[in-house]
Amino acid sequence: MGGDNAAGGGFVRPSELARVRGRLVAFAEEMLAPLPRRDQRRWGEVYLRGLMLDGKRKSIEPMAARLADGDEQCLQQFVNQSPWEWQPVRRRLAQKLSAAIEPEAWIVDDTGFPKFGRDSVGVARQYCGALGKVGNCQVGVSINAASDDASCPLDWRLFLPEEWDEDSERRAKTRLPAQERHRPKWRLALEMLDGLRGTQLERLRPTAAADGRRSRATASSARR
Repeated sequence: MGGDNAAGGGFVRPSELARVRGRLVAFAEEMLAPLPRRDQRRWGEVYLRGLMLDGKRKSIEPMAARLADGDEQCLQQFVNQSPWEWQPVRRRLAQKLSAAIEPEAWIVDDTGFPKFGRDSVGVARQYCGALGKVGNCQVGVSINAASDDASCPLDWRLFLPEEWDEDSERRAKTRLPAQERHRPKWRLALEMLDGLRGTQLERLRPTAAADGRRSRATASSARR
């Protein structure tokens, strides 16, 4: 979900990032191991640092300028012209974080990402929780593993408003695949739950009962 994010906060300063640089590099190496090429793994780690650094603009040019080893052309190539399979990377991330936080439940949620422009995929005037009102934003639907102390995403999808189905100009500009069409948020959630069913993730933790006590039901039972 690249582009200029109107919302700030939640980022780290260069000095803070420097202190954890070694741990971050090791984490990126583990998560990005499925990427087939060394240059993809290298620039994936650089891109990750760019996302974490303080600054509202998360498009490639300002990110590259904030990084001592940033290279705009290489980052553009990694994001736009160097395809790789994202499913193994996402699965590794979900397994590592879910094991770390020992979740008690899975939570279906949606999140708004305020935007200044209209050309990011899925952007439209729609309700945005981050703004507390209708505004220009993208919306992501996610399945999150949660405990009392932490949460982490297991899977997520970008919601595509109906207006994008007929907007051939924006679809072409953003290289949106022809098969990607509007689907209701509830359908996106069910697709993700179906994808997680039968995986290691489903067996890690039970769901939580409404009164806070643990249940022996697996996450898939939350759909019934």
